[in-house]
Amino acid sequence: MQLKVLFIDFNSYFASVEQQLNPALRGKPIAVVPVMTDSTCAIAASYEAKAFGVKTGTNIGEAKQKCPGLICVPARHDAYVHFHHKLIDEVDKHVPVMRVESIDEMACELYREYREEAKAIELSQRIKAGIFKNVGEHLGSSIGLSTNRFLAKVASDLKKPHGITVIHPRDMPGKLSHLRMHDLPGIGKNMSQRLIAKGIFSIEQLYHAAPKQLRALWGSIEGERFWYALHGQELAREESERGMVTHSHVLGPEDRPLARAENVGRRLLLKAASRMRALGYNATHLELSVRIEFGDRLHGSIRFPPVNDSFALLKAFATLWSQVLTHQPSHLKKVSLALYGLTSVEAPEQLSLFPSTSPIGARSQEQRITCEKLSRVLDAVTKRYGRHSLTLGLTEQDGKSFTGTKIAFNRIPEREDFEQWDETGKAMRDLEHDLLPVDE
Repeated sequence: MQLKVLFIDFNSYFASVEQQLNPALRGKPIAVVPVMTDSTCAIAASYEAKAFGVKTGTNIGEAKQKCPGLICVPARHDAYVHFHHKLIDEVDKHVPVMRVESIDEMACELYREYREEAKAIELSQRIKAGIFKNVGEHLGSSIGLSTNRFLAKVASDLKKPHGITVIHPRDMPGKLSHLRMHDLPGIGKNMSQRLIAKGIFSIEQLYHAAPKQLRALWGSIEGERFWYALHGQELAREESERGMVTHSHVLGPEDRPLARAENVGRRLLLKAASRMRALGYNATHLELSVRIEFGDRLHGSIRFPPVNDSFALLKAFATLWSQVLTHQPSHLKKVSLALYGLTSVEAPEQLSLFPSTSPIGARSQEQRITCEKLSRVLDAVTKRYGRHSLTLGLTEQDGKSFTGTKIAFNRIPEREDFEQWDETGKAMRDLEHDLLPVDE
């Protein structure tokens, strides 16, 4: 079996971007954080910080005890997305990018002579040199080469940072004998425990199991897919339809009082509604979840006829907020919401035979169309003049500290999400330098 996939993983990506942008951070232990408080967790750590045991998810208070010289840097998601697209453009000069897996991972398709090991390694070295020269000398990467995306991804994890590793199916399972089962993508803590309970304790035993045995252990076809992936084969997978549009935010100290937290929720809803319209969907459900500071999590949901305009959704949000927060806690820690029950805007509307009891109230066809048009005008204005230029029922300062686009595990923002006028009047689309001002 020839090599087919080159998988590239950018090492400590957020932290590496910060070190690329700010020479004073190079060689220093840094943690990238969502807010500047010891109660938050690191969303990324440099290799210098990882040497002290600081990693993604480490509480910053604990991290500072482990690493007294730790430097905390507030996350700049616009910069990470900017470099992400520059990296895609550079890699694509050398080999076709087949699939973007995440903000710091991509899989590339090997072709012709590059399916031979020596040529594939030579190609990997050229990609690294191109990134060093054209994108940033501090953006290190690890590259894995194999016959499918799964083994290539596993290979990219074997030599970090800066490694190039090849896994042939003929090398299996010995090449991975030193790993634990939960080191493999697709095996979390619960699945690892389930495998152990069934007498599978090692990757070697997992490799030699039968496909249908793994299907039974997983309880779905995914177990059989995993078997084929582990054996170096690539199975076609149908793309799933989008089920929801979500946004969440861990509140900084200034946004934790209840009134300010509600404004955060309204801002999150407006962002989610704008994204949903851009994707061409209506929603039929809104779910709200809040975590009380030093307390429990409260949640609830509300249903309504298919809508996508911000006016109707804000009305539903106000109803749901009052239902979820009946006892009025003084401070919240996190606000999350989801628009789901998505239907295409092209789908025919199903009319009800009964009077409307919807939280958005009864609306005529003319009112609905007008609200949808106004919502799209709002989208166009904020895209052209910036996210703070026009809002519904909020002042410029309400939630301003967090409304920048952020990177989620299942969504990488497009360049256009950041190509708006910022508060100083400088366009983010003019950012084509290797170095950004540290205080940008």
